[in-house]
Amino acid sequence: MAMTIQTGSSSLTVLWDSVAELTKTAQSKTSDPLGWAVQLLSSLTSAGVALPSADLARLLVSHICWANNVPITWKFLEKALSCKLVPPILVLALLSVRVLPCRRTQPAAYRLYLELLKRHAFSFPSQTNCPNYLKIMKSVDDVLHLSQMFGLQVGEPGVLVVEFVFCILWQLLDAALDDEGLLDLTPEKKSRWFNRSEDMEIDSGDSYNEKLTERHERLQKANSLMAVELIGEFLKNKMTSRLLYLARRNMPLQWGGFIQHLRLLVANSTALRSSKLISPETLLQLSSDSNLLSQEGKTSLQIAVMASGSHSSSVDQCHVAGHSSMWLPLDLFLEDANVESEIAATGAIEILSGVIRSLQAVNGTTWHDAFLGLWFSGIRHVQRERDPIEGPVPSLETRLCMLFSITTLAVADIIEEEEVALMDEREQASDQWNEKKVIGNRRKALISSLQLMGDHEGMLTPPTSVTSVANQAAAKAMMFVSGLNVGSGYFDSISMKDLPMNCSGNLRNLIVEACIARNLLDTSAYFWPGYVNGRINQMPHSVPGQVPGWSSLMKGAPLTPAMVNALVSTPASSLAELEKIFEFALNGSDEEKISAATILCGASFLRGWNIQEYTVRFLTDLLSPPMPSGFSGGDSHLMGWAPVLHSILVGIAPVDAVQVLSLHGVVPHLAGALMAICEVFGSCVPNVSWALPTGEEINAHSVFSNAFTLLLRLWKFEHPPLENVTGDVPPVWSQLTPEYLLLVRNSHVASVNNQKDQSRRRRLSKVATQSPTEPIFVDSFPKLKLWYRQHQACIVSTLPGLVNGTSVTQIVDGLLFMLFRKVNKVGSQPLTSGSSSSSGPGSEDASMRPKLPAWDILEAVPFVVDAALTACSHGRLSPRELATGLKDLADFLPASLATIVSYFSAEVTRGVWKPVFMNGTDWPSPAAYLSTAEEQIKRILAATGVDVPSLVSGVSSPATLPLPLAAFVSLTITYKLDKASERFLNLAGPAMESLAAGCPWPCMPIVASLWAQKVKRWGDFLIFSASRTVFHHNSDAVVQLLKSCFTATLGLSGAPLTNNGGVGALLGHGVVAHFLGGFSPVAPGILYLRVYRCIKDMLFMTEKILSLLMFSVREITTNEHRERMEKLRKTKYRMRYGQVSLGEALKKVKVAASLGAAFVWLSGGSFLVQSLIQETLPTWFLSTHGMQQEVGGGGMGAMLGGYALAYFAVMCGTFAWGVDSVLSASRRRPQVIATHFEFMASALDGKISLGCDCATWRAYVSGFLSLMVVCTPAWLLEVNADLLKRLSIGLRQWNEEELALALLGRGGVKTMGAAAELIIRSG
Repeated sequence: MAMTIQTGSSSLTVLWDSVAELTKTAQSKTSDPLGWAVQLLSSLTSAGVALPSADLARLLVSHICWANNVPITWKFLEKALSCKLVPPILVLALLSVRVLPCRRTQPAAYRLYLELLKRHAFSFPSQTNCPNYLKIMKSVDDVLHLSQMFGLQVGEPGVLVVEFVFCILWQLLDAALDDEGLLDLTPEKKSRWFNRSEDMEIDSGDSYNEKLTERHERLQKANSLMAVELIGEFLKNKMTSRLLYLARRNMPLQWGGFIQHLRLLVANSTALRSSKLISPETLLQLSSDSNLLSQEGKTSLQIAVMASGSHSSSVDQCHVAGHSSMWLPLDLFLEDANVESEIAATGAIEILSGVIRSLQAVNGTTWHDAFLGLWFSGIRHVQRERDPIEGPVPSLETRLCMLFSITTLAVADIIEEEEVALMDEREQASDQWNEKKVIGNRRKALISSLQLMGDHEGMLTPPTSVTSVANQAAAKAMMFVSGLNVGSGYFDSISMKDLPMNCSGNLRNLIVEACIARNLLDTSAYFWPGYVNGRINQMPHSVPGQVPGWSSLMKGAPLTPAMVNALVSTPASSLAELEKIFEFALNGSDEEKISAATILCGASFLRGWNIQEYTVRFLTDLLSPPMPSGFSGGDSHLMGWAPVLHSILVGIAPVDAVQVLSLHGVVPHLAGALMAICEVFGSCVPNVSWALPTGEEINAHSVFSNAFTLLLRLWKFEHPPLENVTGDVPPVWSQLTPEYLLLVRNSHVASVNNQKDQSRRRRLSKVATQSPTEPIFVDSFPKLKLWYRQHQACIVSTLPGLVNGTSVTQIVDGLLFMLFRKVNKVGSQPLTSGSSSSSGPGSEDASMRPKLPAWDILEAVPFVVDAALTACSHGRLSPRELATGLKDLADFLPASLATIVSYFSAEVTRGVWKPVFMNGTDWPSPAAYLSTAEEQIKRILAATGVDVPSLVSGVSSPATLPLPLAAFVSLTITYKLDKASERFLNLAGPAMESLAAGCPWPCMPIVASLWAQKVKRWGDFLIFSASRTVFHHNSDAVVQLLKSCFTATLGLSGAPLTNNGGVGALLGHGVVAHFLGGFSPVAPGILYLRVYRCIKDMLFMTEKILSLLMFSVREITTNEHRERMEKLRKTKYRMRYGQVSLGEALKKVKVAASLGAAFVWLSGGSFLVQSLIQETLPTWFLSTHGMQQEVGGGGMGAMLGGYALAYFAVMCGTFAWGVDSVLSASRRRPQVIATHFEFMASALDGKISLGCDCATWRAYVSGFLSLMVVCTPAWLLEVNADLLKRLSIGLRQWNEEELALALLGRGGVKTMGAAAELIIRSG
């Protein structure tokens, strides 16, 4: 009996020799196994051997295999197991490595092994309580090489148990496959657990190739059947299936290989098909993810999560007023992303895809429902602009961009994420490259959602401006279905009227085309039932010859003026067409370059939704053109691109164009390019001009002014400095500084090689390859940095005095003389800087303008404006002369308008200037419109539930403005409303609104009235803008507005506008034109999205949102209690209404929580969410809340309050950080979650005394953790194992065993051992 026993002394060696001799003697005498066991127990006990003994297990198995493979020795082994002399888990491990390789030659031994496995493999609780449990598990690891095979070097007993169960199951599976000759069909063609060549090592008396006896054949078949049934038992048994679930979660690569083998068995095994205990389908179901996930058990909130995400149909979810609220955060995000001139450093694609993932997870819906909810949120977003008020900020183009481009690209990211993962899994499984495309479930869900969308034609009516485009999309599909395949340029040649039948398209046609263009669908979509209405039998007869258009360009036609006009007005239909234009822009003649730039800024930019991401990329690249090879000029190579740069800067200057760039996430790269352009052209003397094809002449000042003005619009410089903002959380706009934009840009450059970025770049053209590779900083642009520091200094303190004789002083005096030369001619004292005795260049021609670099002029502008404003305050300059002089300065160098804005903003903030009377004599008067404006503002606020009694004093008083603001308004009014002025008014307009909003009431209504008198058609827009400034001065008004948002959404208010609740009540129809001679009511959500940026103390608002959430819960509970009492009076409701009432209340609570979470996230971003979870929520739980829980329904209110806070916290986190680690902001998540988990664990440990209701706390903890387990399991992987174990202990004290297990099970390898031990203890 050759074997090795691990002994520590010679006495133990003697002991084991005696045990071996005792066993041999008993075997020869065929002694009673019980008597043998009693003798053996006596010997071991007297020798002080700990039982069960691992050494005894090795001895007995070695004795049997194979010299003593007789029935009596197996009986001895069984008796040793039943008497707990040997550890069953080690015996099974030892037998598996001995028996499985020899199961064909030793079928009886294999049968006995299977019987022992069936008897002892499911009795772990009794095995884990022995004192030498750790030593035994290490012995199991040594025998099966578990740590090596699975790659987990943890060594915890619980982890080894999981690996043991997984190993034994996989051994059985491979044995079953091998017995039926199926192992050769696996990619490895062998088992990783045993070597089949060992079959010949044991001499069984007959050659292996000889025919086995009939008894052996029957036994082998029976063994195969029993092995298959044991596999099913492992997957079915509650304990082992839970252990296998841990293996599935923490060993995904090995689990994938196991499942591949199992599917092979299911598809081909005759033994499985002959079983009466388990079928192939059942075995496959038992091994499915859904079955294993169900082994976690139902956590305390899983039922609620599932209930809130399952309705009668997908259609209900998206269109019934209450159920559309599931996707309310989507509607809010879409609306917020298109709020007038707001610009973001992060693209909307990444954020939107994160919101979709979050809602899909938290709502517990299918991807079909999530996509359907997304599409209809986008459609509602477009429909809110059907009847907009007229103003300087159009938004339809950005809304269409959001629906057809951004939303489609977000869906593409979600689908690609799944299919790339599936491709990786397939490659790892087969170890071979397979070019066949993988079609994931998300792509199928997209198709089904778009098919179902057609059932709601009433929502799909396109805006008037895109009706013709929608009709073309429908006609294209109809022609394809009819077999008339036409080229992309066909519609360049004909009118829709030429078609033989009516082709009426809708928004779904355009969405489908956008998906086809991005390879999310193919043209089989045209054959969906009801997609086209009829067929076309023949082509129109009157098709003209070739006309200028994209098709003729692709055939080689030159860029003639007619061709350029055609391409500017018609979007490109393919990437190839855009690439052709981009080639002209890079390598064409000077005139072709300008024409190509103009084309790229045309319809392909704003209306080319199917290729918009490429157009945006090309335009951004062209603003950083490559340096020609061999370039050695003294000036920057950008000088040679001046006409092209000017064309692009003018083309992308409109408000909606900048928003499109922002939505596509190129603002950081655009800012970097603009800084370089400003640095170069701002340093040039404008003594060289360039002629454009239009006949216009430009110089360095022109290029600089356009670039500089656009750059400032990107970083929201008109907002007050952070020093003027209260609270610890910075507003979202404060991030848009030059440094921050460059930081984001450099981060993008540094991540070009990561997998996510590469997957996106695969969709971009090969032509656009000159992507930046080096980081840039503000220090890279010394002139810009100097101006930026001057701008900051101007805000912080008053201007320093000028030193006589310096270049700045000379420039200031020269500019003052140029601007106010008429005043200087008639006045007794010339207007100068005050630091020079010079009377100005009187002998020179006053019409001569100084030829100076733009940066030098901008450095002098604050002193020029200060001198002019001082002169006006002392009566030396009339208001009209001041406005005229400042307008001349802005005409001379349009970029100077930015510095004028900077100076005026700083001076108004300081409050040192006396107010001036807007009396119509010295300054323009708003009297004709002011009283109407104030009354309209009050009506707008009243319609949203906001009452500010002091808004209209009722006492007639002269209208006054601070002098700097009055001067600024007068300056802006002098501008004409034309294309040339629009670029600069787009900068001045938001700055003027921000400036007026910060002044005492009613400065903003006065400014709005003055502009409304100038542009009457903008009256409604200006009044609505003025109404928002009420919230700058009255924090109570913001709270009232927030309360209106909650009551409207939940249907808690009695107003006719909001009594149905849902998205419609919250957002209404947008800001629409007036009707019946009055202003249309504005929904409260629309107003909040346009005012929250003015809130300085966001922490205060977060506390108010939390309070309003709990107020809403109390209202919901009270209403549900009242309804329940009424219905319980009716006999037929008594048995079931309580459960229904709780479910309905929980759905409303979830809507309230999602609304609050969306507001917190949109208002303050990830910083505010971090503050909420780390500070606000713990403070709330520590505080006492009085009578808040004493509501109808008893403890139901307390429980719902806890669940509401759980949903609120988790949704805030998912919006800010995502459900996984895709978003860049997720890097902050581990620390925040760890802090909150420490708070919860300390409270559960009894280290912290809470002030809130115990039921609320318990509901919150169980709800929060349940949502993390079900919806955000990736978060738990980032949490310290000790914290998870502490929380698990606390949950078990609450009898939340299933949640405690689920928490540990989702914690990764670090908690797998603890989870396994809990599973074993639970039995």
